[in-house]
Amino acid sequence: MTHHPRLLRTAPLQGETTSSLICRIASHYGMEAKVLRSCWQWRNYPPGHDGGARADAEVLLNAAGRQLLAGLCGVGEDVLARALPSWGQEDSKLSAGENGVPAAAWRTGGAVAGPVVFGCRLCAARRTGTAVRVVRYTPRWERACVRHGRWLLDADANQPLEHLDLRGVPEVVAVQRGWSGVARRAVRAGAEPERVFALSHAVVARWWEQAYGWEREKIWPQCLHQVAGGDAGGDLEWWRVVGRDAVVFPEVVAVAEMLLDPAMAELVWVDSGAGRPRALPLDGLFCRGLGERVGRPWLGPLAAADHGGPLLAWMGSVIRLRRGAGGPPGYDNDPWWLRQEHQAATMAGQLRVLGKEKKAPGSGTMWRAAVPAEQRRLITSTIDSAEEQLLQLRGVQTGPIAEVARRLLRGLGHSAGLIGNAWKRTAVAAVNGGVPLEEVARWVDLPVEVLRKMLTADRQEDDR
Repeated sequence: MTHHPRLLRTAPLQGETTSSLICRIASHYGMEAKVLRSCWQWRNYPPGHDGGARADAEVLLNAAGRQLLAGLCGVGEDVLARALPSWGQEDSKLSAGENGVPAAAWRTGGAVAGPVVFGCRLCAARRTGTAVRVVRYTPRWERACVRHGRWLLDADANQPLEHLDLRGVPEVVAVQRGWSGVARRAVRAGAEPERVFALSHAVVARWWEQAYGWEREKIWPQCLHQVAGGDAGGDLEWWRVVGRDAVVFPEVVAVAEMLLDPAMAELVWVDSGAGRPRALPLDGLFCRGLGERVGRPWLGPLAAADHGGPLLAWMGSVIRLRRGAGGPPGYDNDPWWLRQEHQAATMAGQLRVLGKEKKAPGSGTMWRAAVPAEQRRLITSTIDSAEEQLLQLRGVQTGPIAEVARRLLRGLGHSAGLIGNAWKRTAVAAVNGGVPLEEVARWVDLPVEVLRKMLTADRQEDDR
């Protein structure tokens, strides 16, 4: 463009992406965004999904490009610097051969300044007079629009919704108002609020994945149907991915508050045996209190039995610090350290996996719908028995070599038998539920014929 139309003032919204602002400016001038973007020389191509352009695409500008954008907005560069998180970020593609020419480079927002979400269009209309799409950087603890009762969804996923309706679950909005108090408590405790939230979110997201097997769970299914517009049954798997963060938000904040409570940390110390170390019990005071705080008194033993999860890792750090056995500063004695394998999967990642799984036969049927309750209980009971047996082996490693070896080998042999039993029952349930035998054989790393003979022999023994 060699000349610009009469400039119209377009103020940035706090936390907005530069790409979103450019689109709003174009709309203000009554032109397509790609026409306005031709004012800059582009160093690369925009990121996209299979279905088209990414909503979370971000733009980095050189100095001349920033000056041009400020002129098109009709606001000062200092205003844009305060409002746009990506403002002033440099890029090697822009620094070479600048020569005063306005230049721009595409990036994905998450790689520039953190999580990107769709803004509330009603809030945008209130500020700008036009209900256009806005994309903003927003942390996960600020996703509820309190004014309009909406949950703002991640913009990095290839799905059509910008928000979920929270009018049927007002407790989510109420919790949003209360998070600031939890954040202040974290600061007083010397912890970074974002790390506390990330840990509690990982804990609850793990529960969410396990909740299919919780027959006493009533709260989350009801809330999920509400945010799905009344009924998530049409595509339950998809709604479980898209609606997870909104539905579990009250529990995430409750867990964060609990992890910051010194009284709860004291219960962890008591459960560990205090000065006389012992294995953490399934009916410990801490997990019992945890279940009560999230409105599920029955949850305690289930949470305590999840030995590979972030909650037990946090408990282990608390115990090591209390014993003074944590060693030099590091992740193993940092209660707020969240291991990579414990981080909750994002909506975008889960939707990509779901898209692949839906192409596989048998993947669209829910475990609880396809597997009889009695069979599910047998699998769960067998796994629980194996876990209990392994826990008991922790305390038998003192004494004469022969005696310790005998007890360990017998105990491990018994646990291996229980795990093998659960393994076979799970494979049978998968095949009976419609998963091809070839797929199950690949998952358990066995030839198809070997697996078929094993399952056939087990059925014959059950019949006898």
